[in-house]
Amino acid sequence: MGFRLGVSPDQRAAGDRIDEEMYGLVTQLTNEINWIMQERGLTRADLAASMGVSPGRVSQILGGGENLTLRTLAALAVALDARFDIGLSSLKAGDVYTNRAAARGEAAPRSNHRSFPRAQHHETARDSGGHPRR
Repeated sequence: MGFRLGVSPDQRAAGDRIDEEMYGLVTQLTNEINWIMQERGLTRADLAASMGVSPGRVSQILGGGENLTLRTLAALAVALDARFDIGLSSLKAGDVYTNRAAARGEAAPRSNHRSFPRAQHHETARDSGGHPRR
């Protein structure tokens, strides 16, 4: 992030943290969508047809370069016959999120590194509707 007039170092740091959190959310979201598409044998064209949008729009969504609306997320859920599970929890001391450099393989992850792999969902069994069993 470049220097901005009238923005304190604390505000810049907070903005950087927000950007990194958003990057992590986008990564997690696109991983989830891609995983369920692969699990069900769906192509981007199939998803586009189900959503009533162009394949190019699906590519934009899965490319992660935009801020998706809740309506778009709901349309994805309906088209995939699935549901997004949303959780918010406190960070533990030492937790870090994947940053752009680490995602590109430019930095080695730390032992307490938190990324957003699909494997997290393999920790809980899923019922036939794709929802975690409790």
